[in-house]
Amino acid sequence: MNLPPKVTPRAFARLAEIGAAAEGKALRVAVEGGGCSGFQYEITLDKPGADDLVLEGEGERVAVDPVSLPFLSNAVIDFSEELIGARFVIENPNATSSCGCGTSFSI
Repeated sequence: MNLPPKVTPRAFARLAEIGAAAEGKALRVAVEGGGCSGFQYEITLDKPGADDLVLEGEGERVAVDPVSLPFLSNAVIDFSEELIGARFVIENPNATSSCGCGTSFSI
């Protein structure tokens, strides 16, 4: 069953720290062809489009375009802080394999 992606409170909190909503922007999560495994995530700050799925929490928004939505079904969008850096990450149950970079995957 295709369910929309979920966004963790940690990801929404990081967006609040960045001040995305104050600029009228959302975290855009898209899937594009390319990368070393066939598909790659594109994560940017952008204004949501009229046909985007918009997920809201803590006054912040995450936007997913309709083409990317099936690839992100049941995925979890999170924010990770590690010794080597901090970034938004996607735990995607649809990905059959992924690259070491964490942004490229195959289905």
